[in-house]
Amino acid sequence: MPRPTRLPFGLAAAMAATAAALLAGPASAAAFKCPHVGGDFVFGQEANVNSLDQPASSTISTRNVAMNIFETLLTRDENNNTITDLADSYTESPDRMTYTFKLRQGVKFHNGKPLTTADVVASFDRYNKIGLERSMFNNVASWDAPDASTFVIHMKKPQPTFIELLSSFSVPVVIVPAEDRDDPPMQLKTIGTGPWQLVDFVPGSHVKLKRYDGYAPNTKYEQRTGFGGYKQACFDTVTFRIVTEPGARVAGLQTGELQGVEDLPTKSLPELKKDKNITVVPLPNWWIQIALPNTSAPPTNNLMFRKAVQAALDMDEIMDAATDGNYKLNVGFQYPNQPSYTDAGKETYNLKNPKLAKEYLAKANYKGEPLVLLTNKDYPSMYNAALVMAEQLKAVGIKAELKVVDWPTSVTTMQNTTTGWNFFFTGYGTQPALGALATMVFFAPPNANYKPAPGKDDPDLLAAFRDMNDQPDPKARQAAFARMQKIILDNVYAVPFGSLTKVQGVRANVGGYVPFRIPRMSNVWFKN
Repeated sequence: MPRPTRLPFGLAAAMAATAAALLAGPASAAAFKCPHVGGDFVFGQEANVNSLDQPASSTISTRNVAMNIFETLLTRDENNNTITDLADSYTESPDRMTYTFKLRQGVKFHNGKPLTTADVVASFDRYNKIGLERSMFNNVASWDAPDASTFVIHMKKPQPTFIELLSSFSVPVVIVPAEDRDDPPMQLKTIGTGPWQLVDFVPGSHVKLKRYDGYAPNTKYEQRTGFGGYKQACFDTVTFRIVTEPGARVAGLQTGELQGVEDLPTKSLPELKKDKNITVVPLPNWWIQIALPNTSAPPTNNLMFRKAVQAALDMDEIMDAATDGNYKLNVGFQYPNQPSYTDAGKETYNLKNPKLAKEYLAKANYKGEPLVLLTNKDYPSMYNAALVMAEQLKAVGIKAELKVVDWPTSVTTMQNTTTGWNFFFTGYGTQPALGALATMVFFAPPNANYKPAPGKDDPDLLAAFRDMNDQPDPKARQAAFARMQKIILDNVYAVPFGSLTKVQGVRANVGGYVPFRIPRMSNVWFKN
């Protein structure tokens, strides 16, 4: 019986599961059927993919592709509610110490092997070794499979938030064949149970998928919802083409070389909206544009220096350059329309105070050491934010330098090194949409984004995070989130700039494409 290694102060895990079993709502219509079958749907993706190993990669570029290939026990529906996926049902014991999952029958992997709980156990074992959010298992005592269709998780103590993060698709616990349990990080064989299977992956060029004819849709649903529900592959193939240049994505959509694109620059929208062959789809609050400090390396290991950076920044100027004006100022890590939103720490935000910045630099005893801003051009919003931030910091006497690499390299550098860079530029998108807990896990060990030295995690931050997970009262958990956000902003463990609006587009002959945080290729078809 596998017993997860204890992870210090880690994430307890996911949403309060009060129902005895999770079931789909009653059906009222026939299950979805593809109006048209066939064709190759070419989707212009803006960033390179570093791997299709879902547990080992938190990048949205990985998620865009891999979530169409892999599936999980639980996932989220269109409204962010937990639903079953590979699990047919689950039950929670009255004392909240045991979760029992029953698997859907008839599910097969892309290699033809039937899914059993031996695969679930192996997938959880692998995630517990290499998964980026493996701290969700901190309060898990063990798991086991009493039979081929039953998987049981035993808790050390009740955890009101366990199901929330287990159902998260931020860095999901995807189910893979048991024989792949020892695949190294970033080297997982791409064999899932989803409606799409891998054909070809050429880094920097494309990822090609084809319909998995052995796919077993979830018949408890009538339609796709979120990344669950009743899914069908209508296209013969889907090609994710890496198109990092915004103008090339626009041109490709206009000519029909691309039938869909992940991102359209704001300046192109007036012309595209006039084109009857194109449907433009805006997605507000796509992500929180953010820079993350490396607190293990000088000069950003000095709090006064980090506060000088914070004081110098003009967020309007940064966000305007990052988004061509398509943004909203937003303090913190949730969007204002969300019930968990808090402006705790707002006194640290958008100070644009050069005098105060210089006072902090004097307190930091700053001597002109280089400040390296690690960014990329795959995502122009990240590059432009870094470019403007560098100029604002130079204006107060900081020797800011850009280190520009491709997106996968920047992520790998941030995750695996604490030298050669001081701020990493990214966007928190899927995680804020999933809720406060999914975002705050980024600041918890073993993968805290502010890069504390080993054993040097902020104890106040960790205490707030434990309360976010463990407090039985939802109001107490929300108060813990507000406290944690304020700690992060007061200590400059992150610099959130504001909220970006993403605009996607498809050709008018594409049916069923509904924008989501991740492009869903199921239940989408060509109209002619």
